[in-house]
Amino acid sequence: MALIVRTLHLGPLDNNTYILACPETREAALVDVGFQPEAVLEAVNREVWSVRALLNTHAHYDHICGMRAMQIAFPGAHYWLHPDDSPLLARLSEQGAAFGFPPAQPPLDPHPLADGQRLSIGRETLRVLHTPGHSPGHVCFFAGDIVWCGDVLFAGSVGRTDLPGGSWDDLERSIRTRLFPLGDAVRALPGHGPETTIGRERRDNPFVGEGARLA
Repeated sequence: MALIVRTLHLGPLDNNTYILACPETREAALVDVGFQPEAVLEAVNREVWSVRALLNTHAHYDHICGMRAMQIAFPGAHYWLHPDDSPLLARLSEQGAAFGFPPAQPPLDPHPLADGQRLSIGRETLRVLHTPGHSPGHVCFFAGDIVWCGDVLFAGSVGRTDLPGGSWDDLERSIRTRLFPLGDAVRALPGHGPETTIGRERRDNPFVGEGARLA
């Protein structure tokens, strides 16, 4: 058995918001609800899923600005964030203003994520990987043959490190030591853009692939 995965492409930055659901219990988790939370709510209601967890890979505005709406819509769902991104959460509206976006209410009472932690979605399990670099508290979620990698790794690219708390050294280390060892066949579902595979990025990514290591 494997998780049901629905991908929604939302907002002016073409964010990928993910709905993960256990096919047996119909319990679900929402990953990185930023823009257009009403579209996420419509998708959940259409499938009659029971949302139990609200998960953020990191606390940048475009990945988090819709999470408070999800807390209101699903009051029984716990919200999860790595503590190292708490300063970003506290400056949510300030973040948005820097890019011309309106103020947003941050989600309340985050439960702390930690490296190696396991989260249940019905009868399925996600493993948390702490992958700093794009932000200090960035995490990825891994289950089966899929890693939800947020803004750390993209198809043919990597996350930016010029925002507050970013670090190129940390980002490169996260990709090489936490993501690449997952295996070439693992599908990488990023926060923006198309999915890729760990093997494709290990071989061909111009920033962290084999060619970049030799350059």
